[in-house]
Amino acid sequence: MFEYKTKAQQKKFYRSSEWIVKTKEIKHRDNYECQECKRQGRVYTDKHDPDKHKRLDVDHIKELEDYPELALDDDNLETLCVRCHNKKHNRFKHQYKKPKWDDEWW
Repeated sequence: MFEYKTKAQQKKFYRSSEWIVKTKEIKHRDNYECQECKRQGRVYTDKHDPDKHKRLDVDHIKELEDYPELALDDDNLETLCVRCHNKKHNRFKHQYKKPKWDDEWW
């Protein structure tokens, strides 16, 4: 059984050929649509997006480090847009400050 507790172990897994093939399969299965957006009644897809930037991720529903046995299990994987994936993991690249004038009385 593999273990994915350290960042190095996780990085090695996410660069493996098995993971790369699996992400392509899962995105195709999910019709290149964010499944969380879909649950919320929105549609987010990048199937025909010519932009080279990554817009969709494949997410482990049960975390890789806690459930290594489910690392490549189709039932534990879903396609998410980067925004939903970051929201799920509470990762935000840009933290916006509240404008200072919101608290001031005019």
